[in-house]
Order: sequence, then structure tokens, then C-alpha cells
Amino acid sequence: MKTEVKTSIDGLEIGMYVTRLDKPWLKTAYELEGVKITSQQDIERLRKYCNYVYVDVEQGYSPDPRFWVVREGPKAYRPPPPPAAARTAAIAEGPASEYTALRKTHYQDATSVEAEYFVAEQAHDRLQKDFHEVMERVRKHNELEVEVLSESIAGVVESVIRCPGAMTLVIRLRQFDDGTYTRALGTSVWCATFGRHLGLEKSAIESLALGGLLLDVGKSAVPVELLRKSGPLTEVEQRRLREHVDQSVRMLSGSSGLTLEERLPIEVLQMVATHHERADGSGYPQGLENAAIPIFGRIAGIVDSFDAMTNPRLYSNEEPMPPHEAIAELYELRGSLFQAELVEQFIQTVGLYPTGSLVELSTGEVGAVISINGLRRLRPTVMLLLDGDKEPLEQFRLVDLSRMDESVSVRRGLPRGAYGIDMREVFL
Repeated sequence: MKTEVKTSIDGLEIGMYVTRLDKPWLKTAYELEGVKITSQQDIERLRKYCNYVYVDVEQGYSPDPRFWVVREGPKAYRPPPPPAAARTAAIAEGPASEYTALRKTHYQDATSVEAEYFVAEQAHDRLQKDFHEVMERVRKHNELEVEVLSESIAGVVESVIRCPGAMTLVIRLRQFDDGTYTRALGTSVWCATFGRHLGLEKSAIESLALGGLLLDVGKSAVPVELLRKSGPLTEVEQRRLREHVDQSVRMLSGSSGLTLEERLPIEVLQMVATHHERADGSGYPQGLENAAIPIFGRIAGIVDSFDAMTNPRLYSNEEPMPPHEAIAELYELRGSLFQAELVEQFIQTVGLYPTGSLVELSTGEVGAVISINGLRRLRPTVMLLLDGDKEPLEQFRLVDLSRMDESVSVRRGLPRGAYGIDMREVFL
């Protein structure tokens, strides 16, 4: 497992463990290979010999994300390291203590999907507007002002906390409108919804939502023709596209008259930098494994993959997966690409048939999932649209499967547009 992080001397702090230097130990005055930093004097002593060192994140603290090492050449930046096991004991000790440490509250729906929907839609649209303005400024002036997003992020999170089904229904419907929907907003909402399910504090959910929104801001520096390519990417094109992670980190670390801490929670930067890392070490750009990936990065990796599967795919002619198929694929990847416990928690968050999904019942009737029962997630509330012969109903009818006889159940999930159903006409 890769647990070393390469950092400049300025990134060292008391409590870190240095395993390697930028030169052989024999060329220094150290008698033993390996240094536990216990004082400022230890740092100054290392400074006399080295420009950078390697820190083991399992034996001590991890360096601040701002102090990753710059390689020679134009592609210089490395993504931020994960949080140290010593700082986040839950990560080091395993999933059970991790969730115990993370969970601060147990949220309950304060309102219904129907009552919250238009409030959620307004919050979504405000965030969309603010995000569009932020990205326009990036394109025109190469300035990323993330602080502009704070109020609209808070509005989305407040809606998600009240009733997550309403906001997830909004993003599900916006997937059908290429002019207004962006994957960034969908990822942001799913991250917030996941954070709510995990019982995170509101401020942590806001960090997740902001990080989800900003995961791919670095793609603004990638050539448009590469982003819009419909076929498979060449090896050179893949390398170029992967540089968007480092570019995102550079943009988020840029100055705007405020310190980085004032502009952005450090967890957001780590999240952006590690959302393409995978538990088995096959991800990029650092090839981190398991607990060496920060918890927000692991969450983002799962959410980003789910959103990619369920939306039109770049570099492929494949149709988007229905949500239930994407959930099934994530389940197959648990324990390999993604932490098994987090995948299982995400499936509980989303449900096998997420809000807005089309489903066919055991009766042959077809409908759209309106809300998910927290205790019986396979038995959602469904708005029936077609009868058993697949003919349109004169009047839509709501059925709560959790209150019905077990003989009536969801037979299967359906792809987008099945039987000619236009979800926008149903809900809007």
C-alpha cells in the first residue's frame, strides 16, 4: 500500500514521520533511517540537508495539501495528500470507528417531496446561476472565486437536509435538459445527500457539496475538442485529460486576496485532488490506496462514478445506465475500486431505485419513483403513469409500496424514456 507523501520541508510539522530524504541517509549526519519529528529543531535540521522528504501518513500526521512537491517541467503539481491517520484516527482504525467519528446527528425528513420540490428547484437554480458566473469568470479572467458560491451551496444543503428526495428529483429531471443541467450540480447534490445519510454536520455536508461542484473545474483548461470527442481516447489524450486534476488543484489554490483557509475548507481541496484515486491503487494521479485516500476523496470517487454512469458518457457512444444498473455496477466494484462499506452506505443513500427513476411493478404497471422509504428502500412511493397493458392512465395515481401487500413490488427498473415517457411532462 502506498502511504508515503512527497512534501517540501515547509510542509513538515511536529508529529510527522519522515521515511526518506531527497538524498541517501549516508550523506547526512543521521545515524538511523527514519525521523519522527518531535520539535521545530528537527524540522530545521532536515532543512539543512533536504529540499523535500517523504512522509509516512500511517505513522504520523500528513502534510498540508499546499506543500506537495513540484516536479521539474511544465506539469509540476502533485495532488494534495490525504489526512494523517494520527489526525483522523477513525480512518486508521477502520470503517466502524470511522463512521462513529463522522456521524454527528441523525436526520429525519422535515417535509415531503411534494412540499419541498419547488423550494429545492429554486435553490438548485440559484446554485446553477452562481456556478455559471464563477466559471464564466474563470474563462474570461482565469480567476476562480469559490467564495461566491457559499450562500447558494448553503441553500442546496438546507433543502437536502429537510428532504433529500426533492433535490434529487430536481437533478434527475434536469438530466433531460442539456441546456440547464450540468454534471457538476448533480455530483454536488449527491455528495450532499450522501453526507446527510452519513450523519455529518451541516458544515461538513456543505464542504462535500462544494467539493462535488468543483471536482472538474480544471477541465476548463482542457481543449474543447478533447472534451467533446465522441470516440475512445488515445493514450496521449488520456494523459492530457488526467491533467485536469492537477489543474483543478492549481486553480483552487490560487490567490484572490484571501488565504486558502478563508476561501476553502482544506477537505475540499483534498477531495478534488483525490476523487480519481481508487482503493486498489489503480487510480490517478498518485495511485493512493485505501485509507491513504481521504474520506471525502473516497466519497467523491463513488458519487462521481455513479453520476458518470447515469449521464451521457463522454468518449463513448453508450447510453446512460439506468440508476439501478449503475448501483449494481458499484456494488460489484465494492472492495476493489471502492471501499466496500462506503459503497454500501451510498446504496442506502440512493436506494436501488432512486427518486425520479422509472420502474415497472409486478402488476405490469409503470411509474416514476417519487420518494424512498428509509426503512424499506425496495418499496418506494411510485406515481403510476401506465396501466398493466402499458396504456397511459387518465389520472396519475400514487401508490406507497411500503404500505401495500408484498405481492405488489418493483419488478424491474426501466431506462430513461421507456415507453415514450417524458419525465419533464410528468413533473413539470
